[in-house]
Formats: sequence, structure tokens, C-alpha cells
Amino acid sequence: MPAKYIIKTYLENGYYHLYNRGVEKRDIFLDEQDCRVFLHYLKMYLSPPEILQELNDPGIRINRFIPLNLSKELDLLAFTLMPNHFHLQVKQYTQDAITKFMRRLITSYVMYFNKKYQRVGALFQNNYKAVLIENDPFLLHLSRYIHLNSLGIHSALNFLEFSSYPYYLGHKKAAWLKTEEILNFFRSAQRKDPKDLLSYQNFVENYSENAQEILGSLTLEEE
Repeated sequence: MPAKYIIKTYLENGYYHLYNRGVEKRDIFLDEQDCRVFLHYLKMYLSPPEILQELNDPGIRINRFIPLNLSKELDLLAFTLMPNHFHLQVKQYTQDAITKFMRRLITSYVMYFNKKYQRVGALFQNNYKAVLIENDPFLLHLSRYIHLNSLGIHSALNFLEFSSYPYYLGHKKAAWLKTEEILNFFRSAQRKDPKDLLSYQNFVENYSENAQEILGSLTLEEE
């Protein structure tokens, strides 16, 4: 069974499930703007620099993000925001990419949140968790688990729109999100056997086994 890790030495070319929740399980995304700001930071830190430089938005200080860009060190494969926590599925190419990415992402969001809501102090519960994904079945089922979270949430906010699921279904595109690695498993299976029509959507929504039971300690405890 995969073990949980908290800010330890990570593997080059390793796949990880990253997550954290609000301190005392408090909500950390209170409205659509909060969700969009968090996704904005994903975009700034993970979009290729040449794409960032093409942005023509006077409200965004692009030059501030270019030196901090991690698009060549880390790929974001899947994500979802939830009222009091988030899930990220990533692949890092350098040993310290996750550490740099999470420090920059969380610091940026906490500064925004505390300023907006006129609060001070910690927003997140302890350090984020990072769990190594050790094989292809876990890689696929973790993406399924993440997307089922966004499908199953009951909230005034439509958290499905703040997940990677619409990108996997072809409704949205983003240079900072890498869907192909997981989607290619399904395309390869169909190329090998034209009768194999299992789509990614069918896998997520209709697969018979419980994703959380398959993944065990890869998932967030006490959800």
C-alpha cells in the first residue's frame, strides 16, 4: 500500500498526488473568484513562458512570473478544487519541482485570500501531502478519483468547472494542463482492439469498482 509523505525527498520523473485542506477543515474557496484566482496561479506557474509572454493583459505582471515558471520541471495531469481542499495529480522531472511549485502556489493563494477576507495567519492545515503513484493502474484510478470528487460535490458553486474533467472531455483546453498521458491509455487500448470502446468518461463515471477502495492511502484521509 502506498505510504503518505509530507515534504520529503521526491523522485525525479515521479508521479504524485498532492493535496491539502483548510485549517480546521475551513472552506478555502468561498466564491468563483477564489477558484479562478487559484487556477490563475496554476496557469502562471505552469504555462510555457512563450505563451505567458503572448498575454496582453495590463492587469497581470507577466515578468514577475517568468523567472518562477516551472513548466519544464513539472506537469499537471489532473486537478479539482473542493470547498475546503484541493487535489493535484502531477509528474515532476526534477527532484525539487514539487517543493518549489507548492511553495509558490500556496504562498500566492494565501496572500490573495488573507488580503481579500482581511484575515491573518495560516489558511491550510499543516504541510501539504504528497503521495507517490507507483504504477499505471494507480495513475489512472487517481485521475478518476479526482474527477469523481468534482462530480459528487453538493455546493452552490459548480466545482466541476474548477476541475480538469471538462478538459478531459474536450470542452476546454489549456497549455498548463497535460491530459494526453492519461487519455493515451484509452486510445492505445482501442488501437489494439477496435472493439474496446471504453472511453475516459465511461471509465470515470461507470467503472464498477470504488476508486477510493482501489487507491487506499493515495486518497485524502477523513474526507
